[in-house]
Amino acid sequence: MQPIPFIAALSIAASLGSPPAAHAGDGHDHGDAAPVASGPALPRFAAVSETFELVGVVRGKQVTLYLDRADDNAPVTDAVIELEIGGAKLKAEPHEDAYEVTLPAEPRPGVLAITATVTAGNDVDLLAGELDLHEEAAAGDAAHAHGGQSVAGWAAGALAALGVLVLVGRRLAAGRRTRAGAAA
Repeated sequence: MQPIPFIAALSIAASLGSPPAAHAGDGHDHGDAAPVASGPALPRFAAVSETFELVGVVRGKQVTLYLDRADDNAPVTDAVIELEIGGAKLKAEPHEDAYEVTLPAEPRPGVLAITATVTAGNDVDLLAGELDLHEEAAAGDAAHAHGGQSVAGWAAGALAALGVLVLVGRRLAAGRRTRAGAAA
């Protein structure tokens, strides 16, 4: 019986150590659903009182506001919202099931105090919150720019390790042949 070459033995060991492939059964496919883009979430803030919950989503100079009642989470679509953010006082305009505000300038990184006066029917409330903006977008772009270099580095390292394994395997096989020849 001939000994198994080192690379073949390594391949067999690797395949035995890997987990089995998982297969979904009937009815567990994802259908024709379009893939969802993922990335960093838009900056947002929340301001809450005993009566209302206000959530703002910032996209550049555009702020979309969602207002709900605190007790039952029902959307409030007939309110007047006056927002003070970064020293600017603005009145929100209703837009479908939300409200919108356009800031005079895009907010800079840092913590901005936010105050909202909400009037809905007989309810008038003052809500306060903070918008904490970071420079994550620029850092995220830089991380993606170096991502290819990182993958290439790992691939080069893996190839070098494979080369070392091949050389060690050949030396071991040559040593066995030499010993086998000397014993005969």
